[in-house]
Amino acid sequence: MEYVSSRDKNLRVSAAQAIAAGIAPDGGLFCPTTFPRLTAEDFQKLMTLDYKGRAAWILGQFLTDFTAEELNSFAQKAYADEKFGGADTAPVKSLADGVHMLELWHGPTCAFKDMALQMLPHLLTASLRKTGETRTCCILVATSGDTGKAALEGFANVPGTKIMVYYPVDGVSPMQKLQMVTQTGDNVEVVAIKGNFDDAQSAVKRIFTDADSAKRLDEAGLMFSSANSINWGRLAPQIAYYVSAYCDLVQAGKIAQGDRVNICVPTGNFGNILAAYIAAQMGVPFGKLVCASNQNNVLTDFFRSGGTYDKNRPFYTTNSPSMDILISSNLERLLFYISGQNDVLVKEKMEELAKTGVYTIPESLREQLTAHFAAGCCDDAKTAETIRTVFDQQHYLLDTHTAVAYRVYEEYRAATGDNAPVIIASTASPFKFCKPVAAALGHPIQTDGTEQLDALAELTGETVPAPLAALAGKSVRFDRVVDKNEILSTLDLLM
Repeated sequence: MEYVSSRDKNLRVSAAQAIAAGIAPDGGLFCPTTFPRLTAEDFQKLMTLDYKGRAAWILGQFLTDFTAEELNSFAQKAYADEKFGGADTAPVKSLADGVHMLELWHGPTCAFKDMALQMLPHLLTASLRKTGETRTCCILVATSGDTGKAALEGFANVPGTKIMVYYPVDGVSPMQKLQMVTQTGDNVEVVAIKGNFDDAQSAVKRIFTDADSAKRLDEAGLMFSSANSINWGRLAPQIAYYVSAYCDLVQAGKIAQGDRVNICVPTGNFGNILAAYIAAQMGVPFGKLVCASNQNNVLTDFFRSGGTYDKNRPFYTTNSPSMDILISSNLERLLFYISGQNDVLVKEKMEELAKTGVYTIPESLREQLTAHFAAGCCDDAKTAETIRTVFDQQHYLLDTHTAVAYRVYEEYRAATGDNAPVIIASTASPFKFCKPVAAALGHPIQTDGTEQLDALAELTGETVPAPLAALAGKSVRFDRVVDKNEILSTLDLLM
Protein backbone atom coordinates (compact mmCIF):
# COMPACT_ATOMS: atom_id res chain seq x y z
CA MET A 1 0.00 0.00 0.00
CA GLU A 2 1.28 3.45 -0.92
CA TYR A 3 1.04 6.64 1.13
CA VAL A 4 0.81 10.20 -0.16
CA SER A 5 1.09 13.63 1.38
CA SER A 6 -2.28 15.22 2.09
CA ARG A 7 -0.92 18.34 0.36
CA ASP A 8 0.77 16.71 -2.65
CA LYS A 9 -0.36 13.36 -4.02
CA ASN A 10 2.73 13.24 -6.22
CA LEU A 11 4.78 12.61 -3.08
CA ARG A 12 4.33 8.84 -2.75
CA VAL A 13 6.12 6.67 -0.19
CA SER A 14 5.91 3.22 1.39
CA ALA A 15 4.50 2.63 4.87
CA ALA A 16 8.01 2.33 6.29
CA GLN A 17 9.06 5.61 4.68
CA ALA A 18 5.95 7.37 6.01
CA ILE A 19 6.54 6.12 9.55
CA ALA A 20 10.25 6.93 9.51
CA ALA A 21 9.65 10.49 8.30
CA GLY A 22 6.71 11.19 10.61
CA ILE A 23 5.50 14.14 8.56
CA ALA A 24 5.80 14.93 4.84
CA PRO A 25 8.48 17.46 3.85
CA ASP A 26 5.79 19.84 2.59
CA GLY A 27 4.14 19.85 6.01
CA GLY A 28 1.36 17.51 4.92
CA LEU A 29 0.35 14.30 6.66
CA PHE A 30 0.94 10.91 5.07
CA CYS A 31 -2.30 9.12 4.18
CA PRO A 32 -2.96 5.65 2.72
CA THR A 33 -4.28 5.90 -0.81
CA THR A 34 -6.94 3.23 -0.15
CA PHE A 35 -8.71 1.64 2.78
CA PRO A 36 -8.82 -2.16 2.96
CA ARG A 37 -12.34 -3.63 3.17
CA LEU A 38 -13.23 -6.25 5.76
CA THR A 39 -15.25 -9.23 4.54
CA ALA A 40 -17.58 -11.45 6.56
CA GLU A 41 -14.79 -14.03 6.59
CA ASP A 42 -12.37 -11.43 7.95
CA PHE A 43 -14.72 -10.68 10.84
CA GLN A 44 -15.04 -14.38 11.60
CA LYS A 45 -11.26 -14.70 11.66
CA LEU A 46 -10.88 -11.66 13.92
CA MET A 47 -13.41 -13.10 16.36
CA THR A 48 -11.07 -16.04 17.00
CA LEU A 49 -8.06 -13.84 17.84
CA ASP A 50 -7.03 -12.10 21.05
CA TYR A 51 -6.24 -8.38 21.04
CA LYS A 52 -2.62 -8.93 20.07
CA GLY A 53 -3.64 -11.02 17.07
CA ARG A 54 -6.32 -8.57 15.98
CA ALA A 55 -3.93 -5.62 16.20
CA ALA A 56 -1.28 -7.39 14.15
CA TRP A 57 -3.83 -8.46 11.52
CA ILE A 58 -5.35 -4.96 11.15
CA LEU A 59 -1.90 -3.37 10.92
CA GLY A 60 -0.99 -5.89 8.25
CA GLN A 61 -3.77 -4.56 6.03
CA PHE A 62 -2.12 -1.14 6.03
CA LEU A 63 1.59 -1.82 6.51
CA THR A 64 2.10 -4.07 3.52
CA ASP A 65 5.89 -3.77 3.54
CA PHE A 66 5.94 -5.45 6.96
CA THR A 67 5.63 -9.23 7.29
CA ALA A 68 2.96 -10.95 9.36
CA GLU A 69 5.73 -12.44 11.48
CA GLU A 70 7.14 -8.98 12.22
CA LEU A 71 3.78 -7.50 13.17
CA ASN A 72 2.81 -10.45 15.36
CA SER A 73 6.13 -10.20 17.16
CA PHE A 74 5.66 -6.46 17.67
CA ALA A 75 2.12 -6.95 18.99
CA GLN A 76 3.22 -9.62 21.47
CA LYS A 77 5.85 -7.25 22.85
CA ALA A 78 3.79 -4.04 22.72
CA TYR A 79 0.71 -5.52 24.39
CA ALA A 80 2.44 -7.95 26.72
CA ASP A 81 0.19 -9.04 29.58
CA GLU A 82 2.54 -7.59 32.19
CA LYS A 83 2.25 -4.14 30.56
CA PHE A 84 -1.54 -4.10 30.39
CA GLY A 85 -2.48 -5.89 33.57
CA GLY A 86 -3.49 -9.12 31.85
CA ALA A 87 -4.55 -10.51 28.50
CA ASP A 88 -7.61 -8.24 28.17
CA THR A 89 -5.70 -5.34 26.65
CA ALA A 90 -8.66 -3.07 25.85
CA PRO A 91 -11.70 -4.37 27.76
CA VAL A 92 -15.26 -3.27 27.02
CA LYS A 93 -17.39 -2.66 30.13
CA SER A 94 -21.14 -2.49 29.59
CA LEU A 95 -23.21 0.02 31.55
CA ALA A 96 -26.93 0.76 31.41
CA ASP A 97 -28.96 1.75 28.33
CA GLY A 98 -26.71 0.21 25.70
CA VAL A 99 -23.62 2.20 26.72
CA HIS A 100 -20.34 0.30 26.39
CA MET A 101 -17.10 1.75 27.74
CA LEU A 102 -13.99 0.87 25.73
CA GLU A 103 -11.31 1.10 28.42
CA LEU A 104 -8.09 2.14 26.72
CA TRP A 105 -6.11 3.04 29.83
CA HIS A 106 -4.81 -0.26 31.22
CA GLY A 107 -1.29 0.24 29.83
CA PRO A 108 1.89 1.45 31.55
CA THR A 109 0.96 5.16 31.62
CA CYS A 110 -2.79 4.72 32.29
CA ALA A 111 -3.95 6.55 29.16
CA PHE A 112 -5.17 5.54 25.72
CA LYS A 113 -1.96 6.77 24.11
CA ASP A 114 -0.30 3.54 25.32
CA MET A 115 -2.35 1.61 22.76
CA ALA A 116 -0.33 3.23 19.98
CA LEU A 117 2.84 4.31 21.71
CA GLN A 118 3.78 0.86 22.92
CA MET A 119 3.61 -0.25 19.29
CA LEU A 120 5.23 2.76 17.60
CA PRO A 121 8.83 2.15 18.77
CA HIS A 122 8.73 -1.29 17.13
CA LEU A 123 7.25 0.11 13.92
CA LEU A 124 9.63 3.05 13.81
CA THR A 125 12.87 1.18 14.43
CA ALA A 126 11.85 -1.46 11.88
CA SER A 127 10.98 1.31 9.39
CA LEU A 128 14.39 2.86 9.84
CA ARG A 129 16.02 -0.48 9.07
CA LYS A 130 13.80 -1.04 6.02
CA THR A 131 14.63 2.38 4.59
CA GLY A 132 18.36 1.99 5.16
CA GLU A 133 18.50 4.83 7.67
CA THR A 134 21.64 4.77 9.83
CA ARG A 135 21.26 8.10 11.65
CA THR A 136 19.95 8.27 15.21
CA CYS A 137 16.24 9.11 15.14
CA CYS A 138 15.22 12.10 17.27
CA ILE A 139 11.55 11.90 18.24
CA LEU A 140 9.97 15.31 18.88
CA VAL A 141 6.66 15.31 20.74
CA ALA A 142 4.26 18.06 21.72
CA THR A 143 1.87 16.93 24.42
CA SER A 144 -1.26 18.18 26.14
CA GLY A 145 -0.60 15.64 28.87
CA ASP A 146 -0.88 11.96 28.01
CA THR A 147 1.06 11.62 24.74
CA GLY A 148 4.23 12.88 26.38
CA LYS A 149 4.46 10.25 29.10
CA ALA A 150 3.31 7.45 26.79
CA ALA A 151 5.95 8.39 24.21
CA LEU A 152 8.65 8.68 26.86
CA GLU A 153 7.72 5.28 28.25
CA GLY A 154 7.66 3.70 24.80
CA PHE A 155 10.97 5.09 23.58
CA ALA A 156 13.01 5.15 26.80
CA ASN A 157 16.37 3.46 26.11
CA VAL A 158 15.27 2.21 22.67
CA PRO A 159 18.53 1.86 20.68
CA GLY A 160 19.01 4.29 17.82
CA THR A 161 16.52 6.84 19.17
CA LYS A 162 16.34 9.97 21.29
CA ILE A 163 13.12 11.62 22.41
CA MET A 164 12.29 15.20 23.38
CA VAL A 165 8.87 16.03 24.84
CA TYR A 166 7.44 19.54 25.10
CA TYR A 167 4.49 20.25 27.39
CA PRO A 168 2.62 23.47 28.37
CA VAL A 169 3.98 24.43 31.77
CA ASP A 170 0.56 25.19 33.28
CA GLY A 171 -1.55 23.01 30.99
CA VAL A 172 -1.27 19.46 32.35
CA SER A 173 -2.53 17.78 35.51
CA PRO A 174 -0.17 17.37 38.49
CA MET A 175 -0.10 13.62 37.91
CA GLN A 176 0.67 14.00 34.19
CA LYS A 177 3.51 16.40 35.00
CA LEU A 178 4.92 14.09 37.67
CA GLN A 179 4.88 11.19 35.22
CA MET A 180 6.93 13.16 32.69
CA VAL A 181 9.45 14.98 34.86
CA THR A 182 10.45 11.78 36.69
CA GLN A 183 10.89 9.72 33.51
CA THR A 184 13.94 7.48 33.48
CA GLY A 185 16.05 6.69 30.42
CA ASP A 186 19.38 7.84 28.99
CA ASN A 187 17.85 9.06 25.71
CA VAL A 188 14.97 11.21 27.02
CA GLU A 189 14.51 14.96 27.52
CA VAL A 190 11.48 16.88 28.80
CA VAL A 191 10.96 20.63 28.38
CA ALA A 192 8.11 22.84 29.61
CA ILE A 193 6.87 25.58 27.28
CA LYS A 194 5.48 28.93 28.42
CA GLY A 195 2.24 28.75 26.50
CA ASN A 196 -0.46 26.24 25.66
CA PHE A 197 -0.47 22.97 23.74
CA ASP A 198 -1.08 24.68 20.41
CA ASP A 199 2.05 26.77 20.99
CA ALA A 200 4.05 23.60 21.64
CA GLN A 201 2.55 21.75 18.67
CA SER A 202 3.13 24.67 16.29
CA ALA A 203 6.70 25.03 17.49
CA VAL A 204 7.41 21.33 16.88
CA LYS A 205 5.93 21.57 13.39
CA ARG A 206 8.19 24.57 12.72
CA ILE A 207 11.22 22.53 13.73
CA PHE A 208 10.23 19.78 11.29
CA THR A 209 10.12 22.23 8.39
CA ASP A 210 13.14 24.32 9.45
CA ALA A 211 15.94 23.60 6.99
CA ASP A 212 18.69 24.87 9.27
CA SER A 213 17.59 22.61 12.13
CA ALA A 214 17.46 19.60 9.83
CA LYS A 215 20.93 20.41 8.53
CA ARG A 216 22.34 20.71 12.05
CA LEU A 217 20.95 17.35 13.03
CA ASP A 218 22.10 15.68 9.83
CA GLU A 219 25.64 16.92 10.40
CA ALA A 220 25.48 15.40 13.88
CA GLY A 221 24.25 12.07 12.52
CA LEU A 222 20.69 12.66 13.66
CA MET A 223 17.26 12.91 11.98
CA PHE A 224 13.77 14.02 12.98
CA SER A 225 10.63 11.96 13.42
CA SER A 226 7.42 12.31 15.41
CA ALA A 227 5.43 10.30 17.93
CA ASN A 228 2.37 12.55 17.71
CA SER A 229 -0.61 11.31 15.74
CA ILE A 230 0.61 13.25 12.73
CA ASN A 231 2.79 10.11 12.31
CA TRP A 232 0.83 7.35 10.56
CA GLY A 233 2.62 4.80 12.74
CA ARG A 234 0.91 6.42 15.77
CA LEU A 235 -2.53 6.54 14.19
CA ALA A 236 -2.70 3.10 12.56
CA PRO A 237 -2.62 1.06 15.82
CA GLN A 238 -5.62 3.02 17.07
CA ILE A 239 -7.81 1.61 14.30
CA ALA A 240 -7.38 -1.85 15.78
CA TYR A 241 -9.11 -1.16 19.08
CA TYR A 242 -12.30 0.01 17.43
CA VAL A 243 -12.44 -3.12 15.29
CA SER A 244 -11.65 -5.24 18.34
CA ALA A 245 -14.34 -3.56 20.47
CA TYR A 246 -17.00 -4.35 17.88
CA CYS A 247 -15.84 -7.98 17.81
CA ASP A 248 -16.00 -8.12 21.61
CA LEU A 249 -19.59 -6.89 21.67
CA VAL A 250 -20.61 -9.52 19.12
CA GLN A 251 -18.83 -12.26 21.06
CA ALA A 252 -20.47 -11.13 24.32
CA GLY A 253 -23.91 -11.32 22.72
CA LYS A 254 -24.50 -7.61 23.25
CA ILE A 255 -25.08 -7.11 19.51
CA ALA A 256 -25.39 -9.29 16.43
CA GLN A 257 -22.87 -9.20 13.61
CA GLY A 258 -23.92 -6.37 11.30
CA ASP A 259 -25.77 -4.35 13.96
CA ARG A 260 -25.08 -0.63 13.85
CA VAL A 261 -23.14 0.81 16.78
CA ASN A 262 -22.41 4.49 17.37
CA ILE A 263 -19.06 5.75 18.60
CA CYS A 264 -18.39 8.68 20.94
CA VAL A 265 -14.84 9.94 21.46
CA PRO A 266 -13.44 12.75 23.63
CA THR A 267 -10.90 14.35 21.33
CA GLY A 268 -8.82 17.46 20.79
CA ASN A 269 -6.33 16.60 18.06
CA PHE A 270 -8.92 14.46 16.21
CA GLY A 271 -6.67 11.42 15.82
CA ASN A 272 -8.66 9.09 18.09
CA ILE A 273 -11.98 9.67 16.36
CA LEU A 274 -10.32 9.64 12.93
CA ALA A 275 -9.24 6.06 13.69
CA ALA A 276 -12.92 5.20 14.26
CA TYR A 277 -13.81 6.85 10.94
CA ILE A 278 -11.21 4.72 9.17
CA ALA A 279 -12.55 1.57 10.84
CA ALA A 280 -16.01 2.52 9.54
CA GLN A 281 -14.58 3.03 6.03
CA MET A 282 -13.14 -0.48 6.29
CA GLY A 283 -16.64 -1.88 6.82
CA VAL A 284 -17.12 -1.97 10.59
CA PRO A 285 -20.84 -1.09 10.92
CA PHE A 286 -20.45 2.09 12.91
CA GLY A 287 -23.29 4.60 12.75
CA LYS A 288 -22.76 8.13 13.94
CA LEU A 289 -19.33 9.20 15.14
CA VAL A 290 -19.89 11.70 17.93
CA CYS A 291 -17.02 14.11 18.48
CA ALA A 292 -16.94 15.31 22.10
CA SER A 293 -15.10 18.51 23.06
CA ASN A 294 -14.60 20.42 26.29
CA GLN A 295 -14.89 24.21 26.54
CA ASN A 296 -12.29 24.45 23.76
CA ASN A 297 -15.04 23.61 21.32
CA VAL A 298 -13.44 24.40 17.96
CA LEU A 299 -14.34 20.94 16.63
CA THR A 300 -17.94 21.21 17.82
CA ASP A 301 -18.30 24.49 15.96
CA PHE A 302 -16.65 23.01 12.86
CA PHE A 303 -19.18 20.20 12.59
CA ARG A 304 -22.21 22.19 13.65
CA SER A 305 -21.40 25.02 11.23
CA GLY A 306 -21.09 22.59 8.35
CA GLY A 307 -17.38 23.04 7.88
CA THR A 308 -16.00 26.37 9.13
CA TYR A 309 -12.87 25.90 11.22
CA ASP A 310 -11.97 28.97 13.27
CA LYS A 311 -9.17 28.80 15.83
CA ASN A 312 -9.39 32.53 16.55
CA ARG A 313 -11.06 32.21 19.93
CA PRO A 314 -10.18 32.18 23.62
CA PHE A 315 -8.11 29.26 24.86
CA TYR A 316 -9.36 27.66 28.06
CA THR A 317 -7.35 25.62 30.56
CA THR A 318 -9.83 22.98 31.75
CA ASN A 319 -10.05 19.92 33.96
CA SER A 320 -9.73 17.77 30.81
CA PRO A 321 -6.33 19.13 29.72
CA SER A 322 -5.55 16.53 27.06
CA MET A 323 -8.37 18.13 25.03
CA ASP A 324 -7.22 21.72 25.52
CA ILE A 325 -6.42 22.14 21.85
CA LEU A 326 -7.49 24.63 19.17
CA ILE A 327 -5.48 23.29 16.21
CA SER A 328 -6.70 19.76 15.49
CA SER A 329 -3.98 18.37 13.24
CA ASN A 330 -5.71 15.18 12.12
CA LEU A 331 -8.69 17.06 10.75
CA GLU A 332 -6.43 17.60 7.73
CA ARG A 333 -6.56 13.88 7.00
CA LEU A 334 -10.37 13.86 7.22
CA LEU A 335 -10.54 16.76 4.77
CA PHE A 336 -8.27 14.84 2.41
CA TYR A 337 -10.59 11.84 2.40
CA ILE A 338 -14.01 13.52 2.27
CA SER A 339 -12.77 15.69 -0.62
CA GLY A 340 -11.90 12.62 -2.67
CA GLN A 341 -8.18 13.02 -1.87
CA ASN A 342 -8.11 16.56 -3.25
CA ASP A 343 -4.59 17.56 -2.23
CA VAL A 344 -4.88 20.97 -3.90
CA LEU A 345 -7.90 21.83 -1.76
CA VAL A 346 -6.24 20.56 1.42
CA LYS A 347 -3.10 22.60 0.80
CA GLU A 348 -5.19 25.69 0.12
CA LYS A 349 -7.20 25.28 3.34
CA MET A 350 -4.15 24.58 5.48
CA GLU A 351 -2.48 27.71 4.09
CA GLU A 352 -5.62 29.70 4.93
CA LEU A 353 -5.53 28.30 8.46
CA ALA A 354 -1.87 29.24 8.88
CA LYS A 355 -2.42 32.78 7.57
CA THR A 356 -5.82 33.71 8.98
CA GLY A 357 -6.73 31.03 11.51
CA VAL A 358 -9.93 30.22 9.60
CA TYR A 359 -11.06 28.12 6.67
CA THR A 360 -14.38 26.90 5.31
CA ILE A 361 -14.80 23.72 3.29
CA PRO A 362 -16.80 23.80 0.04
CA GLU A 363 -20.55 23.34 0.44
CA SER A 364 -20.32 20.20 -1.71
CA LEU A 365 -18.42 18.45 1.11
CA ARG A 366 -20.76 19.32 3.96
CA GLU A 367 -23.04 16.35 3.41
CA GLN A 368 -20.04 14.10 4.04
CA LEU A 369 -19.58 15.67 7.46
CA THR A 370 -23.18 15.37 8.58
CA ALA A 371 -23.48 11.84 7.20
CA HIS A 372 -20.70 10.54 9.42
CA PHE A 373 -20.31 12.93 12.35
CA ALA A 374 -22.18 14.65 15.14
CA ALA A 375 -20.56 16.86 17.76
CA GLY A 376 -21.09 18.40 21.14
CA CYS A 377 -19.19 20.05 23.98
CA CYS A 378 -19.22 19.99 27.76
CA ASP A 379 -17.77 22.48 30.25
CA ASP A 380 -16.13 21.66 33.57
CA ALA A 381 -19.34 22.06 35.57
CA LYS A 382 -21.24 19.54 33.44
CA THR A 383 -18.19 17.25 33.48
CA ALA A 384 -18.18 17.22 37.27
CA GLU A 385 -21.93 16.64 37.40
CA THR A 386 -21.55 13.67 35.06
CA ILE A 387 -18.74 12.11 37.09
CA ARG A 388 -20.87 12.35 40.24
CA THR A 389 -24.07 11.06 38.64
CA VAL A 390 -22.50 8.06 36.89
CA PHE A 391 -20.61 7.07 40.04
CA ASP A 392 -23.67 7.44 42.27
CA GLN A 393 -26.03 5.61 39.91
CA GLN A 394 -23.77 2.97 38.34
CA HIS A 395 -20.69 2.97 40.59
CA TYR A 396 -18.50 3.51 37.54
CA LEU A 397 -15.73 6.07 37.93
CA LEU A 398 -15.08 8.33 34.94
CA ASP A 399 -12.05 10.50 34.36
CA THR A 400 -12.62 14.09 33.25
CA HIS A 401 -12.16 13.37 29.52
CA THR A 402 -14.39 10.31 29.39
CA ALA A 403 -17.03 12.23 31.36
CA VAL A 404 -17.08 14.83 28.59
CA ALA A 405 -17.84 12.10 26.07
CA TYR A 406 -20.47 10.49 28.30
CA ARG A 407 -22.32 13.80 28.77
CA VAL A 408 -22.09 14.79 25.10
CA TYR A 409 -23.49 11.41 24.09
CA GLU A 410 -26.36 11.70 26.58
CA GLU A 411 -27.27 15.04 25.04
CA TYR A 412 -26.89 13.69 21.49
CA ARG A 413 -29.20 10.77 22.28
CA ALA A 414 -31.80 13.03 23.91
CA ALA A 415 -31.75 15.45 20.98
CA THR A 416 -31.92 12.86 18.20
CA GLY A 417 -33.73 9.88 19.68
CA ASP A 418 -30.93 7.69 18.32
CA ASN A 419 -30.99 4.73 20.70
CA ALA A 420 -28.42 2.56 18.94
CA PRO A 421 -25.82 0.98 21.21
CA VAL A 422 -22.75 3.16 21.68
CA ILE A 423 -19.07 2.53 22.31
CA ILE A 424 -17.60 5.40 24.35
CA ALA A 425 -13.82 5.66 24.23
CA SER A 426 -12.64 5.80 27.85
CA THR A 427 -9.30 7.48 27.42
CA ALA A 428 -7.65 7.73 30.83
CA SER A 429 -7.68 6.37 34.36
CA PRO A 430 -9.54 8.70 36.74
CA PHE A 431 -6.48 8.49 38.99
CA LYS A 432 -4.57 10.67 36.53
CA PHE A 433 -6.98 13.49 37.44
CA CYS A 434 -7.52 12.91 41.15
CA LYS A 435 -8.30 16.47 42.18
CA PRO A 436 -11.14 17.29 39.75
CA VAL A 437 -12.59 13.77 40.08
CA ALA A 438 -12.60 13.94 43.88
CA ALA A 439 -14.02 17.47 43.79
CA ALA A 440 -16.81 16.25 41.52
CA LEU A 441 -17.67 13.64 44.15
CA GLY A 442 -17.84 16.34 46.82
CA HIS A 443 -14.51 15.64 48.55
CA PRO A 444 -11.76 18.04 47.35
CA ILE A 445 -8.13 16.93 47.63
CA GLN A 446 -5.52 19.56 48.56
CA THR A 447 -2.21 17.79 47.90
CA ASP A 448 -0.43 17.64 44.53
CA GLY A 449 1.73 14.68 45.49
CA THR A 450 1.09 10.98 45.12
CA GLU A 451 -0.91 11.13 48.35
CA GLN A 452 -3.84 12.22 46.21
CA LEU A 453 -3.93 8.70 44.71
CA ASP A 454 -4.59 7.15 48.12
CA ALA A 455 -7.17 9.81 48.91
CA LEU A 456 -9.17 9.06 45.76
CA ALA A 457 -8.88 5.32 46.36
CA GLU A 458 -10.23 5.68 49.90
CA LEU A 459 -13.06 7.89 48.66
CA THR A 460 -14.20 5.58 45.85
CA GLY A 461 -13.09 2.10 46.83
CA GLU A 462 -11.21 1.82 43.54
CA THR A 463 -7.65 0.48 43.31
CA VAL A 464 -4.79 2.81 42.43
CA PRO A 465 -3.21 1.65 39.12
CA ALA A 466 0.22 0.18 39.79
CA PRO A 467 2.11 2.48 37.36
CA LEU A 468 0.80 5.56 39.19
CA ALA A 469 1.42 4.12 42.64
CA ALA A 470 5.03 3.51 41.57
CA LEU A 471 5.58 7.29 41.19
CA ALA A 472 5.84 7.69 44.97
CA GLY A 473 9.33 8.78 45.96
CA LYS A 474 10.61 9.28 42.41
CA SER A 475 13.03 12.16 41.86
CA VAL A 476 12.37 15.01 39.44
CA ARG A 477 14.85 14.86 36.55
CA PHE A 478 13.58 17.63 34.29
CA ASP A 479 12.72 21.20 35.32
CA ARG A 480 13.66 23.25 32.25
CA VAL A 481 11.10 25.90 31.21
CA VAL A 482 11.53 27.91 27.99
CA ASP A 483 9.59 30.49 26.06
CA LYS A 484 7.88 29.13 22.96
CA ASN A 485 10.12 31.34 20.81
CA GLU A 486 13.22 29.67 22.27
CA ILE A 487 12.31 26.14 21.25
CA LEU A 488 14.96 25.86 18.52
CA SER A 489 17.64 26.33 21.19
CA THR A 490 16.46 23.19 22.98
CA LEU A 491 17.74 21.06 20.10
CA ASP A 492 21.17 21.44 21.67
CA LEU A 493 19.98 18.94 24.31
CA LEU A 494 19.83 16.27 21.60
CA MET A 495 23.32 16.85 20.26
